[in-house]
This record gives sequence, structure tokens and C-alpha cells, in this order.
Amino acid sequence: MPQPARFRYEAVAELIAQGVRDGTLAPGTRAPSLRAIAQQQRTSLTTALQAYRLLEDRGILQARPQSGFFVADVPRLPAPATTRPSLQPTEVALSALMLTMLEHASDERYVPLGCAIPSPALLDSAKLDRMLARSARVRGATHNTYSPPRGEAALRIEIARRALRWSQQLAPDDIVITCGATEALALALSAVTQPGDTVAIESPTYFGALQVLRALRLKALELPTDARRGVSLDALAAALEAQPVAACLLASSFNNPLGCTMAEHDKQALLALLATHRVPLIEDDVYGDIHFGAERPRPFSALDAGDRTIYCASFSKTLAPGYRVGWVASRRHLPKLLEAKFAATLAAPVLPQLALAEFLASGGYDAHLRRLRRAFADTLRRMTEVIAAHFPAGTRVSQPAGGFVLWLALPKAVDTRALFHRALEERICFAPGVVFSAAGRYANCLRLSGGWGWDARIEKGLRRLGALAASMTGQLPSPGAPPTAPR
Repeated sequence: MPQPARFRYEAVAELIAQGVRDGTLAPGTRAPSLRAIAQQQRTSLTTALQAYRLLEDRGILQARPQSGFFVADVPRLPAPATTRPSLQPTEVALSALMLTMLEHASDERYVPLGCAIPSPALLDSAKLDRMLARSARVRGATHNTYSPPRGEAALRIEIARRALRWSQQLAPDDIVITCGATEALALALSAVTQPGDTVAIESPTYFGALQVLRALRLKALELPTDARRGVSLDALAAALEAQPVAACLLASSFNNPLGCTMAEHDKQALLALLATHRVPLIEDDVYGDIHFGAERPRPFSALDAGDRTIYCASFSKTLAPGYRVGWVASRRHLPKLLEAKFAATLAAPVLPQLALAEFLASGGYDAHLRRLRRAFADTLRRMTEVIAAHFPAGTRVSQPAGGFVLWLALPKAVDTRALFHRALEERICFAPGVVFSAAGRYANCLRLSGGWGWDARIEKGLRRLGALAASMTGQLPSPGAPPTAPR
């Protein structure tokens, strides 16, 4: 069943947001007055104002002095077309371009549009860091030891408690704490595949997952994927009929880089299809908590009565990327997961686990997530406005309902590999499209990260990137684009 809004004002906000999405409230038109919406929903003016302020933070409404609230008239670029990879297994090569991107993405001299890492300024890390310091000071000697292979029980219990909110049944003993979600994916793949096997994936997909496939000597079968609806069920069915597939690896919600989320009925259909062919599903849910709507999308594992799903997630995108704490969960495959964990890293560090467990138990994480969602929704809206104004005509951009990345399909004349090197010369870093494909597809595409929030430096860098892309098509850059990138 759908997850209810936690607060009344969120439910009111979702009502208005749905009206905008379905076209009942058109861009530029006036939203119902605060008094009208309060009377209609039988709530207070204060609650109605909270709802409208939330929608304003998300860029859905705009306040006009003396006039009330209006639906934001944000430029709408078309979404990228459904991808069309060939349904043939591909060996994953090491991407030198990806390594170059990662090297520059952490350099503070570059405009940070590359790696999908939240800015420290947006993370609620001070309280968490104090808990870590206190644990080290008070109980450091006690905890300077190996954690059990499963991880600390206190953290596994808190993770299982949170999962209950969206009807996901995770038993603490079925959870294994990992060094981030990347290790979780590696353990999951190790549990259900052998070298040489084929794994079905979204296309484009997270480049880190591709490198895990490469390290395990697995082949990638790229599936056509729509920027709004997710992977093609027809293509998956055809692939499963045509050849052996050892596993399917998908994002739960807000795929990186497309930002797509499958509807719940499509998730259920996909689970039924995989069950028929006895193919396990590995799901990556690192972006699930960063949803812009009132409800968190339920992951596949919350819908999987057959227990064939291996669930992977982490705190890296929402709270503590530097702590490197993730987890993998499965009752059916737990023995193999523990075996793989023992062979890989034996155990995760103790102190970060205990600090995160204390932070979750103390409360405040949900308030932090609400602030983070507002910041990311606002950033993606502002980025989309700049893209519409300063990138070449014909540019398509994703319209994610969560996460903090955008996928751009530029005119065919733009080779984003060449654009990447030109941008580096002006100290701007982004992720070229080819690193998101095992077969090197999407040469005219790129991914932009909004993880750093919005400021003048991000805006100037994005405008300059648009001007560089426009110059590769023969189009004139926008008059508003600065002549040089910020340094």
C-alpha cells in the first residue's frame, strides 16, 4: 500500500503537486488561495502556508508579492528518448575516461558537476561527527576490534526499523554491513554469478556497477530504458527467452544517471517475469530516500513475496559519504553473502557503524532528509533553467522525481568526450555519457551532478559548459554566458 505523508502539510503539498503534474494547474496560473485550500482540505492556514512554502522550495510554486502563489513557469525541455542498445552481452572494459573524471571530480579547483557526491555543506554531519568522536573517546578501546561479519547489531536494527516505514521486511540478521553500496553490489553479484555469466542491466547505468561487473569477469546485457518509466519489460522478456541470464541488476528508484523510476505495477510485473525464469534481482536503492514527492517509492524487495531480491543501499548519498557504510540484505542468499564478505573485507569498521546507529536512534534524520530533498529539488530546477537557456538547441534533459543528477542528450554533433577535455581546460568537470555504457554508447550525452547545491560558481560553470557545447554545433553561445569559466 502507498506510504502516507508523515505530516499534514506534506499531504496538502502533494495534492497541489499532483495537480501540476497532471496539467490541472498549468504553468503560470494562480494556485488556489491559502484560505481556499485550507477550507477545502479542512486544515489551518498555517498548515496551508507550510505546504505552499514546501512547494516553493521545490520550485513547483512561486510567490508573487500582493498576488499570492503561482505555478512556476519553468522551461520544459523534452526528455531523452528511450535508449536502444543491442540485446547482446558485452564484456566491460576499463574506462580511462572514468578514471580521469574521478581524479578531477574531487579537485576543489574544478566546478563540481562530475561525481554524484553531496556537498558537505548540505549534510547533517556535525552531530554525526560528535557521536563518532564521543564513541572513540569513551569506548574507543572496547571498539578497537573487528566487527562481526554481519556488522554491528545496533545499526542493523535501526536499518530494519526504517525499512518498515515503506513496508519492506528486513530482518536485522539478514542484513550485512558493507563498505559502501559498491561493496554491497559486489557481494550480491558474487553470491549469484560465476565468471563469464551475463547480467542484465539498465542502459545507461551507474559506471561503478559496470566496473564491478568487469572485476568479477561478468558480461553486461544492456536493456532499453526510458528516462521516465525505466527499463523495457518487453526487451527484458525477449532477452530472458534468447539467452541465459544469471542475474538482473537495477536501481530501485531514481536510476543513476537517468533518474527514472518504474511504476509499482511495472515493478511487480518485472518481479513476476524474473520469477518465471528463476533469475535473481539485485537492486541498488542508494537514492530512494531522496524523493521529491510525498511518498518514498517502495523498492522491489518490498514487493517480492518470493524473496528472490538482494537489496543494496548505503548512507553515502544522504548523510555520510566519507563513512563508507552501506548494506546488503537477503534471507535466501545470506550464507553466500557472508562468505563473500569474509573473503573481501572480513568486516566493516566499528566506530562509523555505532555513530550512525546512535544518530538514527536519536531522531533528526527525517528532518535532515526533508531539507536535503528541498535543496536538491531546487538545484535541479535551477540547473534545468540554465540548460534551457544556454545549451544548444535540440538538447534533451531528464526530469527526475528524486536524486540529484540530470542526464542530457545533446545534438549528435556534440561528442561529449571532446567536450569533457575542453571543459577540463576551463576547470569544469562533468561525467561524459560513454562511461555509463559497457559498449561505449551515448557519446552525445552527459550527466550533471547537482550534489553541490546551487551557487554563483555552479551557475557560471554550467553556463560556460553550455556555451562550449553550443560552439561544437556551430551555434552561437547565449549572450548571457560568461567568457571564461570560474576558477
